[in-house]
Amino acid sequence: NVMPFARYVQPGRVALVADGPLKGKLVSIVDVIDQTRALVDGPVTGVSRQQIRLNQLHLTKFRMKYPYTAPSRIVRKSWTEDKIVEKWTESQWAKKLANKEKRAQMTDYDRFKLSSARVKRNRARTAAFKSLKVKAARGGTFGKKLIPKGAEKKTRTKKAPAAKPAK
Repeated sequence: NVMPFARYVQPGRVALVADGPLKGKLVSIVDVIDQTRALVDGPVTGVSRQQIRLNQLHLTKFRMKYPYTAPSRIVRKSWTEDKIVEKWTESQWAKKLANKEKRAQMTDYDRFKLSSARVKRNRARTAAFKSLKVKAARGGTFGKKLIPKGAEKKTRTKKAPAAKPAK
């Protein structure tokens, strides 16, 4: 019997505040007040103990063990022992948030440099693909008949310029 959810609103659960003045801060749920609010504390991240709406929280996979309604010093001790900040900074979620922030801070010139680098990368990728495609076509593995080595390009002849009509 597999449970569909792995993250529960429970004491010790680390959450990311998604809305309000504390947006972007990590907190730990200390107690569940009712079905819409929880008592949270973030002694390491600078969040004082307070109530917060559950729809303002995004639950993380991290959970700490401490007694029911533990004081801030116990939460701080558990936070540092479990190395929550280090685990968070190594997570993909935190890296994505950092990249999003970095993108938001980009200047117009940074966007231009990124665009030109992307163009260079795509040109190199296309050139490599085309050379592999030609090699595969020559070898007969590309679904075409075997192409002789000298017959890959047809030589173009210049057309004679059209005569201008006399006035």
